[in-house]
Amino acid sequence: MTMIGDDLQQVKNRIEAACVTAGRDPAGVRLLAVSKTFGADAVRDAHAAGQTAFGENYVQEGLDKIEALADLRASLEWHCIGPLQSNKTRPVAEQFDWVHSIDRLKIAERLSAQRPVHLAPLNVCLQVNVDGGANKSGVPPEEALELARAVAALPHLRLRGLMAIPEPATDFAAQRDLCLRAHAVFESIRGAGIALDTLSLGMSADLEAAISAGSTMVRVGTAIFGGRARKPA
Repeated sequence: MTMIGDDLQQVKNRIEAACVTAGRDPAGVRLLAVSKTFGADAVRDAHAAGQTAFGENYVQEGLDKIEALADLRASLEWHCIGPLQSNKTRPVAEQFDWVHSIDRLKIAERLSAQRPVHLAPLNVCLQVNVDGGANKSGVPPEEALELARAVAALPHLRLRGLMAIPEPATDFAAQRDLCLRAHAVFESIRGAGIALDTLSLGMSADLEAAISAGSTMVRVGTAIFGGRARKPA
């Protein structure tokens, strides 16, 4: 097994242990491997070790990997998890399977209009800014339900849930408190009658706290691939 395969198994072990501690079924938490700044070969190694879902922060980098790994396309699931600008929606709608970072209706409307009709609806999550960071993307919690209703009505999207990136915290209790804010928004939208099944929450440093707070999908990069690789000059 490669080093990536070893690290991938360690992350899976962490997820299972966190679920046991939280009294949850490990099958209820998916792992999204975040491969930003790492090349297609790293994704190929992770896939060989059993990983199928991959997250990309940068649209063009993701598109390049999708092309380079075309031979594996049927067995890979590509998630766009970074900020998405209007001029990048078409290739995302055409090539990706999920988008986690919708924080305004305009982006969702463009993705719906540009999703090819022969493809299944694009799975999407709303990004919620749970701690009010001024420089952070995401819809404010109090506006999330209105946006969810509008996005759920679009014909070529499937609203799956919410994504959040809480501010870093130094201990488990503080991490869990921030994650619980995201879970509260998630449950309030479900309580309003919108069927959500995905809470995309938790990364390498806080996945245990996120799982304790109800996350159903953790986005892990560093713990699988190592420190961020330098982009070519």
